[in-house]
Amino acid sequence: MNILPFPQHIDVQEEKYYVLSYMDRIVIDPAFEHSVYACVRFLHADIEQYLGFDLQVTRSSDHAAIRLVKDESLPKQHYRLSISEKGIRIDGSSKEGLLYGIQTLRQIIAEYAVTLPYLIIEDYPAIQTRGYYLDVTRCRIPKISYLKSFIDKLAYYKINQFQLYIEHSFLFEGWSEVWRDDTPLTAKDILELDQYCIERNIELVPSIATFGHFYKVLRTKSFRHLCEMPDLVDDPFSFVDRQFHHTLDITNPDSFAFTISLIEEYLPLFTSNKFNICGDETFDLGKGKSKKMADKVGVNELYVQFVAKLCHYLVEKGKIPMFWGDIIVNAPENLKRLPKETICLSWGYEADQDDEAIQKVAATGAHQYCCPGVSGWDQLVPQIEVSYENIRRMCDYAIAYQAEGILNTDWGDCGHINHPDMSLPGLMIGAECSWNRTRRPFDQLNEVISRLEFRDTSGQLLSVINQMSKAWTYKWRDLVNYKEQVSELVEAEKIHDYLEALASIERIKQELARVVSHLETSSRYRVQPYFLALDGMALLQKIGISLLERYYQLPPHVEMSSVDLASSLEQWFYHYKVSWRKVSQESELYRVQEIIFWTADLLRSESIDQIS
Repeated sequence: MNILPFPQHIDVQEEKYYVLSYMDRIVIDPAFEHSVYACVRFLHADIEQYLGFDLQVTRSSDHAAIRLVKDESLPKQHYRLSISEKGIRIDGSSKEGLLYGIQTLRQIIAEYAVTLPYLIIEDYPAIQTRGYYLDVTRCRIPKISYLKSFIDKLAYYKINQFQLYIEHSFLFEGWSEVWRDDTPLTAKDILELDQYCIERNIELVPSIATFGHFYKVLRTKSFRHLCEMPDLVDDPFSFVDRQFHHTLDITNPDSFAFTISLIEEYLPLFTSNKFNICGDETFDLGKGKSKKMADKVGVNELYVQFVAKLCHYLVEKGKIPMFWGDIIVNAPENLKRLPKETICLSWGYEADQDDEAIQKVAATGAHQYCCPGVSGWDQLVPQIEVSYENIRRMCDYAIAYQAEGILNTDWGDCGHINHPDMSLPGLMIGAECSWNRTRRPFDQLNEVISRLEFRDTSGQLLSVINQMSKAWTYKWRDLVNYKEQVSELVEAEKIHDYLEALASIERIKQELARVVSHLETSSRYRVQPYFLALDGMALLQKIGISLLERYYQLPPHVEMSSVDLASSLEQWFYHYKVSWRKVSQESELYRVQEIIFWTADLLRSESIDQIS
């Protein structure tokens, strides 16, 4: 049975079925508040889509096939779902529990259509807060229509918190110099998304940079005076430097006022009682304008003073502060200097991630979430197996150390080049592992995701996609590093690895083509971004080969001239832009374009040193 997340307790009698009829009704217990109708609409729409039945919905009737019953004895997120000769019944004490029961029923109907097996499900989450964190700053800002469809997916898989990461991609007043070349989110967008989330039992939590990661902001004429290291502000744009610079000069009194002005403008747009100030990766702190003070009191002291000041401000506003814990974990005793309400976000993204940071935070008694990742940054296709291992471990740590939540992260380092839909497997892995303590094996979960999300009757799609993420050897990050002179070309023998990768990519492309025939017709369009990614990977291998051939003056290994390769890259990028613009605003697509066009020009030049 393809249910995700898998229920805590399920008893199925597949030899017996209840047959749903177009004459049936959905009856809502009058004890439920009227707002639950928003949840019922999702079920009604699915039944109409998959079965063609336009079922009547009422709040009082003796004739019901689907009965939604309020049971005050159940905990808030707990539900009970039964299918028998009497029909279908979902019990819950709250809108949350009822919605989760409805989402499970929707998945069962999608699989079994009108003949629904007799079953009893008793279900509830292992971790109360199950969140998703989406970077909408680094190049890609999804369209509001796409974000709504993404929120629908979060709700479908019982995720109940959502955060959008903002550095400069919101239309703050007085920031025209910051967002003039961008397509930022607006206050209206946020208000609309907040309401959309409320209807789906999702808490939309505000999250903005307030300390580090002000790269674009602090490079402007208007705000560079607040930069810790002003000597860097006129350096050319760099994807790599963007990850490390710029940090706010917190010894400047204007810096705190600047940050508070952002919070005051952004905070009222949300109904959430939380606010994430981020505060991560403040790499420049103590190295520039604040060095004198840092030498006197220490970098850790400088850091905690500023973070504490922001957190106390939020508490006075009645909000619960959240922040990333990568810096404070170096001196975890400082957690006791923050307001007791503060939530520390302990992150780590390795497949073999240890629990050291989480253990340190737990030992102080501080509130914390454990934060794994979907492993899509720098990738044309996210590393699904890495994300599975990472998320599984972090959810286990959350349970072991009694963390209050999971926040599964989706970052956009080096341009957020992968299609947003490609994060759905990682999203679903996070939904599964944060709901149920039992861990389905990787291959089994891949099959469930293939069948449930992609309507793949073979159950093989995710297995093929997993191969994609491992296929390339010369990667996007390698090209970025070469352009930005972070790394040099490798030894000539690496060509053989690139050639093997090319062959592997071609084999995977053929496997993907075979699997497409097993997808329902309505789902086949979703595979197009994967074909596009495979072609991009293949071009990158050829680029790596071409650069080494020219640098080491080697004979050609691929039947394509560098000029033809440049043309193929530009043609591929045309289709990439079409795909981007279907789901995302223009945002910083031009940043990705700069890398592509620089590479094409380099391939056409007489020498690889000509442009670099």
